[in-house]
Amino acid sequence: MPLTPFRVPWKPLLTAALMCLPTIAQSQPHDDAMRDALQAARDQDWQAIDRAAITDHVLAGYVDYHRLKARLPGATTREVQAFIDAHADSPLAGWMRGQAISAYGEAGRYPALLAVTDGEPRGTERRCHYYTALLGQDAATAAAGGRELWRVGHSQPDACDPLFNTLRARGAIGPQQTWERLTLAWKAGETGLVSYLGRQLSDDWDGARAALTRLDDDISAVNRLPTCLGPGCRANDALFAAAMHDYTRADTAAALTTWRRQASQWGLDDEHRRAIEHDLAFYSLVRDVAPNRDWVDGVLPRLDDTDLTVLRIRVALGDRDWAGVLAWADRLPADEAEEARWQYWQARALERLGDSAGADAAYGRAANQRNFYGFAAADRLGQAYALNQADTSVDDASRREIARLPAVRRTEALLRIDEPGLASSEWYAAAARATPERAKAMADHAARRDWPARLVQTTIAAQLWDALEWRFPEAYRDDFLHWGRRHDVDPYLLMGIARRESAYNPEALSPVGARGLMQLMPGTAREVSQRLGMDDPGPYGVLEPSVNIRLGSAYIGEMLKRYRGNRLAATAAYNAGPSRVDRWLRDAPQQFDLFVETIPFRETRHYVQAVLAYRVIFESLANDGDTRGVSMLSSAERRGEYDGSLLAKR
Repeated sequence: MPLTPFRVPWKPLLTAALMCLPTIAQSQPHDDAMRDALQAARDQDWQAIDRAAITDHVLAGYVDYHRLKARLPGATTREVQAFIDAHADSPLAGWMRGQAISAYGEAGRYPALLAVTDGEPRGTERRCHYYTALLGQDAATAAAGGRELWRVGHSQPDACDPLFNTLRARGAIGPQQTWERLTLAWKAGETGLVSYLGRQLSDDWDGARAALTRLDDDISAVNRLPTCLGPGCRANDALFAAAMHDYTRADTAAALTTWRRQASQWGLDDEHRRAIEHDLAFYSLVRDVAPNRDWVDGVLPRLDDTDLTVLRIRVALGDRDWAGVLAWADRLPADEAEEARWQYWQARALERLGDSAGADAAYGRAANQRNFYGFAAADRLGQAYALNQADTSVDDASRREIARLPAVRRTEALLRIDEPGLASSEWYAAAARATPERAKAMADHAARRDWPARLVQTTIAAQLWDALEWRFPEAYRDDFLHWGRRHDVDPYLLMGIARRESAYNPEALSPVGARGLMQLMPGTAREVSQRLGMDDPGPYGVLEPSVNIRLGSAYIGEMLKRYRGNRLAATAAYNAGPSRVDRWLRDAPQQFDLFVETIPFRETRHYVQAVLAYRVIFESLANDGDTRGVSMLSSAERRGEYDGSLLAKR
């Protein structure tokens, strides 16, 4: 596909504006002393700190933080609260509050803990300390919070033991709560916790424990268990809900047969009944269990669950049941139904059912939105894409004001002393609490400083969804253009992938180990580099933007060759792996939109849509915001067949 060349007439203006800003890399007075003092404070080497050299430094609070933290739990609540108040506009305040809650809790200084809290804290350990502290002041709230922490199928931290022990002694956690937790642990496969909790129950629960043992051997035995288990049948709700969950996952059709025969006899409460029916409906739809379909269609209106309704629409699309698509779409909540995705599919259904006027109206509503289905609807109507782009201009007075903002000054000082992580924490905290106008000025500042990751995150924190020049910056453009051409890959596609993968953060690390702008796994980076004749960049070398883009573009290039140049399939493979995409294509419908909508993995389904929409935005911005001549898909991608024929012979 021919690419629109980048045209950036505002570039000279940006360069001029940058010349007016002090250079961040240029050290300010006492920066070296501050850098040394912060490291000494982390090491608790207080004698090495030149206090006089940093007293007036904008980052002096960071040293004070470590000094006060080291004195906990001995520090007074007055000192802690004074620090929190003095640094209320910095993440230091929240960090200190959290450290004090942990330290006071571990020391059993519960009045002090409550004196510095600001409602329920985050984190299981701190929540346990908090509710333990409340035991003497607000027993009802402590009991409610403690029971919520108790009701999990895994072990909790030792910090929770005083809370749980007290609640059990008071009867707020009794046999019923113990049994419920036991069933959750059984469902999670936590056999050690099951045994531990079982020992806390009296002999009256022996029959219920025996039932779980029987289910371990044969989950289908749930339909042969006594209909009353535990004292007063109190084991029924949790046991049958846990058993039906596992049975539904193991054999959905048989589980529904059992449920329809046994439900009335088990006498379950509404909460557990709803959970069982939700599982049955979900797995019946996901696995396309045809014998269950009538039951599912009967129960969905009563469950009134948007996710299940969406799933039912997707099943109807897979069946080409266009009347069903319309019928189930009518059950969506109004805000959901107005989304381009569902307006598009209603248009497709109306079109197939012969209502061209209704279809055009629905396509028109979808085409007003800036996303994958909005762009696909515009293609159907033959009209330009709606970018709905907001003005990002900021006046000079606002720029001067934002440059003086303490949080901004701290961010820049942290960058000068090579603390980018702390700098980002300062920046994001300020963006999250900023007014819309201040957030806009902060985004402008980040753009002028060439901080693409902070710029993107500012637009997210402040919900500046229409500020496209900020949400989709042209950072790393030379590398995207260069390696895109070298590997015969659409550079706008590369930008879309990087934007979705890392939000343009070159140091992004995922929970599973993917790294850098294009989120490459170290193993993938090693294999691709070998094929390119490069040395393995290793886990840190792959974070270098130019290296990451080079390897990422080579890998997506391989996926494009695998799928005959089709970017939808290649993008899906970049996210989910090519073996899965190969399988989906062999079972796929033939139209591009049905292929995308029926991708089994929600993450991949949304990923493909986002990347292709993002590439439209990047190309349009490179064309001064003009979408004329910009196309989300090529003619082959839009009209081709999405089946096994898309797989290139290897």
